[in-house]
Amino acid sequence: MLDISGLQVIYEDNHLIAVNKPVGWLVHGDATGDTPLSEYVKAYLKIRYKKPGEVFLGVLHRLDRPVSGVVIFTRTSKALTRMNKLMQERAIQKTYYAVTAERPQPINGELVHYLLKDPQKNSVKAYAQTGRRTAKAKKATLQYELAGEMDGHYLLRVKPLTGRPHQIRVQLSEMGCPIVADWKYGHRETHPDGGIYLHCHQMSFVHPVKKEPIAISVDFPAHQYWNWFRCIIPSP
Repeated sequence: MLDISGLQVIYEDNHLIAVNKPVGWLVHGDATGDTPLSEYVKAYLKIRYKKPGEVFLGVLHRLDRPVSGVVIFTRTSKALTRMNKLMQERAIQKTYYAVTAERPQPINGELVHYLLKDPQKNSVKAYAQTGRRTAKAKKATLQYELAGEMDGHYLLRVKPLTGRPHQIRVQLSEMGCPIVADWKYGHRETHPDGGIYLHCHQMSFVHPVKKEPIAISVDFPAHQYWNWFRCIIPSP
């Protein structure tokens, strides 16, 4: 039986369950064979509701392994279908925060690139909106704004309008503002847990069954730069 003591459930009803993903956890299984977050959530539901058989859990989206924050799963197939539709319609608003060591210029705006993932290297190449690019590259758009600054580090509020792999990481890097501790995209500082300073703070949408507005938020992790900026962003 999996040890679920480290699992932090931040929202739960009959249709959805949301957890706070720590840095270093996989959301879904991969070639490493490490136990993913989804299996811990299944174990939690099995124990909490005394389910004798297999537990259904729909994986709606993913966060990269070195990223922390809100991850939402669905508890029913109906909720999964409806939430996937909301995703496709871009009706789920996501708010991330990133810490960079470079001040963005301008301090707010919209970034548009075309992204191409290399599965072998698990990295993404960004092409400018204008100019030559491979036909397989997919359009990626995000909005950002400077939310705070302290001692040569900058807190950016980021709202991705598309959901491409590594999108925020590579687009901020292309802007000249790689995320602190993100070695893959140009930064050389380290994170105490081996992650990067990118956090999914909130996801908001209309509940797929209850049809009520809902916002699921989680506070920053307890690490150096996040602690600096905690006073700027109120706790959920």
